[in-house]
Amino acid sequence: MSPSRVVPLTFARGAIEKIAKSRSRRADVKSTRVLDVALFYSYFKTLVGKPVTVELKNDLAIAGTLVSVDQYLNIKLENTRVTDEARYPHMRSVRNCFIRGSVVRYVQLPEAAVDVDILHDATRREARGA
Repeated sequence: MSPSRVVPLTFARGAIEKIAKSRSRRADVKSTRVLDVALFYSYFKTLVGKPVTVELKNDLAIAGTLVSVDQYLNIKLENTRVTDEARYPHMRSVRNCFIRGSVVRYVQLPEAAVDVDILHDATRREARGA
């Protein structure tokens, strides 16, 4: 298996929310959260067709091919397999799945698919409000 990079969904949310808290108006906080989701949404759309591993908040990790992602960061995977089949034997027969965005802890991406400079630039632009 090729090395992968773990992208915690809370990374940009936490960084952007700290900036948003320093602002005084509530409208700024709401618009910042929308921009945060838009950043991840547009980035994950570029990864459709690539292998990813999604770790859920209940510690279940599912690897598969990313089929789609929506504006709520819900994820659809094909050709899935559980990384710890001994712990989750009931998941062996699942080949396709839909994962609600609110239960995702981390998304592991293939190393070749991650361009850190683009992510940093996009995060900086959105944090500045540009």
